[in-house]
Amino acid sequence: MSQFVEFRPTLDQSVGYGVVVGVGFFFALVMLCLTAVQSNFSRFTPSSSEEFTSASRSVKPGLVCCGIVSAWTWSATLLQSSTAAYTFGVSGPWWYGAGGSIQVAMFGMVAAKVKMNANGAHTFLEIVKVRFGTAAHIVFTIYAFICVLVVCGSLLVGGASTVNALTGMNILAAYFLLPIGIAVYVVFGGLRATFICDWTHTIILFAIIYTFIFRAYGTSPEIGSLARMYDLLTQAAIDVPVAGNANGSYMTMKSNQGLVFGASALLSGFAGVFCDQGYWQRAIASHPKGTTKAYMLGGLSWFAVPWAFGSCLGLSARALQSNPLFPTYPFPLSPQQTSAGLAAPAAAVVLMGKGGAVALLLVVFMAVTSAASAELIAVSSIVSYDIYRTYWNPQATGAEIVRVSHYAICAWAIWMGCWATILHQANIDLGWMYYVQGIVLSPAVIPIILTVWWSKLTRAGLLCGSIIGAILGMLAWMIGCWKINGEHFWFCSITIANLALPISAVCSGLTGFLFSGLITVFVSLLKPNNYDFEGTRAIAMLDNAENNDPDSDVASAEKREKLPSDFEARPTDPVAQEDPLCHDTLQRVFRRAAWYSSAMSVIVILIVPLTMFFTNYVFSKQFYTFWVTCSIVWVFMSGTFSVILPLLESRKEMVAILKRLGGLAAPTKLYIKS
Repeated sequence: MSQFVEFRPTLDQSVGYGVVVGVGFFFALVMLCLTAVQSNFSRFTPSSSEEFTSASRSVKPGLVCCGIVSAWTWSATLLQSSTAAYTFGVSGPWWYGAGGSIQVAMFGMVAAKVKMNANGAHTFLEIVKVRFGTAAHIVFTIYAFICVLVVCGSLLVGGASTVNALTGMNILAAYFLLPIGIAVYVVFGGLRATFICDWTHTIILFAIIYTFIFRAYGTSPEIGSLARMYDLLTQAAIDVPVAGNANGSYMTMKSNQGLVFGASALLSGFAGVFCDQGYWQRAIASHPKGTTKAYMLGGLSWFAVPWAFGSCLGLSARALQSNPLFPTYPFPLSPQQTSAGLAAPAAAVVLMGKGGAVALLLVVFMAVTSAASAELIAVSSIVSYDIYRTYWNPQATGAEIVRVSHYAICAWAIWMGCWATILHQANIDLGWMYYVQGIVLSPAVIPIILTVWWSKLTRAGLLCGSIIGAILGMLAWMIGCWKINGEHFWFCSITIANLALPISAVCSGLTGFLFSGLITVFVSLLKPNNYDFEGTRAIAMLDNAENNDPDSDVASAEKREKLPSDFEARPTDPVAQEDPLCHDTLQRVFRRAAWYSSAMSVIVILIVPLTMFFTNYVFSKQFYTFWVTCSIVWVFMSGTFSVILPLLESRKEMVAILKRLGGLAAPTKLYIKS
């Protein structure tokens, strides 16, 4: 019978509070300074509602790509991918990466359609309201808030569990303190501040990933080489074989449990991308010509994060669990500790001691803050545009929208702590939230996509698909949980733990996803619409009307006097000059995104994993070396895209701002006539 012990904290509680409070407010201060520079020395100001919620629709592809990588790197990305590697072997991180990257690439097609058919929208719910009316708007507003609840719950539950495990910091304190620093800079800087924050966080994220990779495969006395890692994993397969894996090995894609996990990851990824206002917000904020490029690069770059990080720390945890330095030595991680995502912290502690614990603490903190900032902006947009402006004050001005957004951000930051506390008291952990995400949200995915895509979609089809699909998904969840666990009485089988089993999640998520799509299409085709999208194209950018106000023109003139010559030379935005919203141009972009995402899906879902699954191939030492080398090369390329590309794209603007700052700092020279 297995025995388990408590996870021993490596660091003092003071370190936990220092990171959560000190580092959090340090980043908030830096972001406030950068926002002040932006407001005074660029043509963008967060006091504008369009700038606050949509970054003036001018963000370039590199920064959007970086934002996608950072915002999609949740605490679950780092912790759950490592848990999958610890549990299933090499298949776990691959399926986690595949389950989140192809959806981001596919969203490039939706982003092109948004620019084509609803470029003035601020949220995807606005598009639903204009096209299908109040009932559909309310239904999808509920879905949007459920998505935000699931994401925020995953972020805080996973992040706080890691902080608690490594430092012993009070977990309830972590729930409430983590969102506070994030809310400060989001309130003052808006969406553009979250992009800048994402870029700084991404630098730290990749730096720490590279550090762990070099340590595990190069300098660690516990492992130190790929050959040594292979030998340790071979021994681990003898000591603790994986049920359903070829030869019980951790180095094979032939993993029955891994395949089920992959199906769940795919459903969870579709739900987490297409139902999350944060992704629509980035599509809306991006420069029209670069929208699809940003999502294609984002999907490609993000894939390497769970693949490389999860393979490194998750497999290291499995290889080193018999090491005396392992936090639960001489016992393995308990099922509860594994589900809480503690495989990565355990490996970090063994590989690098206190330094590893601090590094993992930082990288998880960065993951939580980046993704949470995106969710705070998403919530504020939904509250201000889809609740306040739609149902409370239809004549709301841009200033009122910004003020309501500020209130919503502050209120949601507090609610995040309350929500995480509720989940904690219900014994709901990171693994539970990850699997349930696809269950509760998958019925909305296809109807949401078709809203901006398919002219024949009807209100009846949209409502029937999303509501009936959800009901069928819930029934499949309960019945599947009952039948899979083999109890005579359903109330004995349906427990919190059983509801989050991967096979239960797949039964429900797949039912909701497929039936919602089939019902939506079938009902729509009974009496198809022929929508021309003129209504959604007429959605106006709120501040356009305000620009006609004389006071606004005076303010704009005053602002232009402060701009450096680089900006004076370009008074009109390239968006207006080049007319990138040309239908034919966006149609070509859409087709390119379709080909790219289809090719990527075939490679990462079918060709690579299933070929090795059906051949029962167990990695040789040479192939394992090749496999890990590919993940390392890929993650280095991802870091280059995410960190260097935004700098190259914005070099002229940064030089202009630096010149202006230099001019202010230069001492005044006195000239005396001779």
